[in-house]
Amino acid sequence: MEQQPNNPLHGKTLEMILRELVDMYGWQDLGQIIPINCFRFDPSIKSSLAFLRKTEWARKKVEKLYLDSLR
Repeated sequence: MEQQPNNPLHGKTLEMILRELVDMYGWQDLGQIIPINCFRFDPSIKSSLAFLRKTEWARKKVEKLYLDSLR
């Protein structure tokens, strides 16, 4: 595996990122910040991961929110 010391997402799985965001914001606020249905209606980690893994634009928004939350 290639080393990426300057990549803050290196070593983080999408599931880890999503769980941290849910812990920080909760599903309701997360659904307001990133208005996608898997966060707003009957949210779960499993359904959200399925959607985010196949929808690049949504995954990018989640990653950006995570990075912005670290600052």
